[in-house]
Amino acid sequence: MTHPLRTLLAAALLGLLPSLALAHTGAGDAHGFSHGFFHPLTGIDHVLAMVAVGILAYQSGGRAVWAVPLTFVSLMVVGGALGMSGLDLPFVEIAIAASVVVLGAAVAFGVTLPLAAAMGLAGVFALFHGHAHGAEMPEDASGLAYGLGFVIATALLHLAGLGLGMGIARIGARHGAALVRLSGVAIAVGGMVLLARLSV
Repeated sequence: MTHPLRTLLAAALLGLLPSLALAHTGAGDAHGFSHGFFHPLTGIDHVLAMVAVGILAYQSGGRAVWAVPLTFVSLMVVGGALGMSGLDLPFVEIAIAASVVVLGAAVAFGVTLPLAAAMGLAGVFALFHGHAHGAEMPEDASGLAYGLGFVIATALLHLAGLGLGMGIARIGARHGAALVRLSGVAIAVGGMVLLARLSV
């Protein structure tokens, strides 16, 4: 594992330390971890947004490859803590669906943001995704185990996005970039469908 990826995972785990106060013991650990791990994987909005973050990080290149996913995971932990504590954020579902549209469109149009702006964009959306994870934690689950589960699942989805971007790009210089952008179009369209459903 490369140094940036080790940094990403280590920082995410350290970010979970504040949730120790919410943790229970015993069976809740296993119960909490499984719920936390599968929660991001069972919502198409979370999957699309987190994969888009990975693709966007790949597309941006340089330090963004690790800094953008790290920012997302770190601020998702903050959002998760807010959700676990019962503190409300406005328009969470709309913000999550909008994140799919915006991140997908950024990939589709090949937007190149300064590193700080890309990290900021990912971080803002991460707060809402994390809040949704935290607010939906089962009452009998361990907070630490649940948080660890959704952090690991999210990191894997980011890695999937990075891998998808790299894999598509290997097709060739001529067609690879177009296919990466096409994946962004598909993600953005999926986000628009999610937004439309929320307005019904």
